[in-house]
Amino acid sequence: MSYLISMNLKTVLTTETIKLGLKGSTKEEIINELLDILVAANKIQDRQAAYNAVMDRENKMSTGMKHGIAIPHGKSPTIGDLVACIGISEKPVDFDSLDHEPCRIFIMTLSPVEKTGPHLQFLAEISLLFKSSEKRQEILSATSAEAVAKILSQ
Repeated sequence: MSYLISMNLKTVLTTETIKLGLKGSTKEEIINELLDILVAANKIQDRQAAYNAVMDRENKMSTGMKHGIAIPHGKSPTIGDLVACIGISEKPVDFDSLDHEPCRIFIMTLSPVEKTGPHLQFLAEISLLFKSSEKRQEILSATSAEAVAKILSQ
């Protein structure tokens, strides 16, 4: 019997996995900054494997979505449970987005190879959350990780 566990954004994203003021100006620099957030929060142990997983996915097809949002993600055997972080950049970064617009909100997620449910559910929740232009603007205007966490939990 399989259970569908609700992927609650609040349990995956904490103030230690939310960072404002990303400095990167390229896709690769942003991905490295996001990985640094996950390493600092002790969410991933094998940074190189995580980097390879994300870049492998990125090389297949860009994870730049619409409305200034990118969702770089990957699956790795070195990941036990789904992990995620959010980074917000002051400057727009070209991420080969679907709408050809640069991105400022970056949500990275890594998950185990064998578990697809939580990964897909997380991506679905994120995409629903960011359909709202008000929500996107609130996040871009936030001045702290705590403020972003609060917006995400509303």
